Amino acid sequence: MKPASSVFLPPIAFENGKGRPLYRQLHDWFQRAIASGQLRPGQRVPSTRALAAELNISRIPVLNAYEQLHAEGYLETFVGAGTRVATSIPRDAIAASPAIGRPAPRKARRRISQDSLAASPAAPQPWLHISGAFRMHVPALDQFPVDVWSRLVARNARKLAERMAYGDPMGYAPLREAIAEYLRVARAVRCGPSQVMIVAGSQQGLQLSARVLLNPGDPVWIEEPGYPGARQAFATARARLIPVPVDKEGLNVAEGIRRCRNARAVYITPSHQYPLGATLSAARRVQLLDWASRSCAWIIEDDYDCEFRHGNSPMASVQGLDPDARVVHVGTFSKALFPAIRLGHVVVPSDLVPAFARARQAADIFPSTLYQAVLSDFIAEGHFARHARRMRMLYSNRCIALVLAIRDQMDGMLDIIGADAGMHLAGLLPRGMDDTTVARKAAENGVAAMPLSTCCLKRPSRGGLVLGYGAADIPQIQAGVRRLKMILCGEMSRRKYRPAMST
Repeated sequence: MKPASSVFLPPIAFENGKGRPLYRQLHDWFQRAIASGQLRPGQRVPSTRALAAELNISRIPVLNAYEQLHAEGYLETFVGAGTRVATSIPRDAIAASPAIGRPAPRKARRRISQDSLAASPAAPQPWLHISGAFRMHVPALDQFPVDVWSRLVARNARKLAERMAYGDPMGYAPLREAIAEYLRVARAVRCGPSQVMIVAGSQQGLQLSARVLLNPGDPVWIEEPGYPGARQAFATARARLIPVPVDKEGLNVAEGIRRCRNARAVYITPSHQYPLGATLSAARRVQLLDWASRSCAWIIEDDYDCEFRHGNSPMASVQGLDPDARVVHVGTFSKALFPAIRLGHVVVPSDLVPAFARARQAADIFPSTLYQAVLSDFIAEGHFARHARRMRMLYSNRCIALVLAIRDQMDGMLDIIGADAGMHLAGLLPRGMDDTTVARKAAENGVAAMPLSTCCLKRPSRGGLVLGYGAADIPQIQAGVRRLKMILCGEMSRRKYRPAMST
């Protein structure tokens, strides 16, 4: 076992006026801390001189306490390594400890908010703990230019002393300028740097948007099926979720109006609908903007995966078409770069900037500066654009390989939909087949196939699988399809299913 090297101690409090000598109180405190696990085997403890100075007492009581603890086997001393908690505590010494043998405290009722997500038990999702084929939301991390990024981190770390104070709640100004320029050119977003807020990924952007734009009970359209993280963000704002179906043209705006004309907001993934992959058509975009303007509603546009369209140029943003400043545009760098970067952006209508800034201050004051500065240089020096172009070609090739493998090996078992963009595709299973059961069996065989039903508020009439190919190379993709075929064949042999057919 690797010894713990910390010399930090939990607080030591002496009992004044109890008549017990200091050395005995100090001895008993160490004994309880070691027996209860507060001090771990192998952990360093301060020298007698250092501890006496820290406690502002004479060194003699400390010497006496340490001597007694050594004799009882609680402490041991090594030449050149100082004094440590013994790696093996005598059983009789532990049994004699006042911390051992106490009755367990009565378990009190622990209340949390009934509206909290924590109040609902989460179903196990084993497909989220498997790497390779077909793990969702993970890009090709082995293709990231680590050397370039490391050089920029080192360069900005040398300037860290200039950026160690509190920052702007909206984010690091040079990064906001770089993102505003990128969005204007690549996404036709109409904004200035003052409208760009830096957030810890799109999830925080959605939570801040929900907090600023919604009151408890406000109805919100969400795509069905749709992104579970958005549902969670609006649930924390206690919004009333209105599921609106999605078809090959994206969100069905007419159906949304029929279900709840006076919704306060709508959440959309127009460039690459999550998870089915449709693109919101031009006619639907105009219809949605007209409804938002007439209803004084907000449009929350999640522009994830916008960099990765296969075979054609990225679609312009809905925000760029908005004449009435009703759109809040949310984006992230987690997919284009790497998830641990935890950086995204929100483009806020000018009149809402003060409200978003106040909400940000209440949440976490301001974003960490170092990675913002690094990303600013990464974009300004052209590394981001080059990396995005390389990844667009890579993901296109992986998508083609996955589609061909499914058509070659799983004809009639999985009906592919939404393979034109991004880092994943969806497929429908034969009617009556439970996608959660299939996903669990796939996970047992090392395949991360996410069930489509996890993206739905209501149980869908037909299950499906969502397969990510960003983090899987072509051999992994082909091997994953073979294993998935074996699982589906096993399920189909149990009962007769109608083959998957296009819908």
